[in-house]
Amino acid sequence: MKPLRQVNVHQAKTELSRLLLDVERGHEVVIARNGAPVAKLVPLPAAGTKRLCVDTWKGRIQMGEDFDAPLTDAELEEWGA
Repeated sequence: MKPLRQVNVHQAKTELSRLLLDVERGHEVVIARNGAPVAKLVPLPAAGTKRLCVDTWKGRIQMGEDFDAPLTDAELEEWGA
């Protein structure tokens, strides 16, 4: 990833098309209000990039038979309930 660039809100509004071109080239752009960062423009993953989904773990995790059993008083106390 290339270095961050910071712009103010007014500059982001007037230069949005150019900022998007920079993002498409791999840059990240921070948008700040009164010098304080409030948002970041970042490139999206390339099309076809695999994303983690729930089925990835299907069959790999096993839970005890009592997984959804009510908690004991001692367990509730530990959790502050």
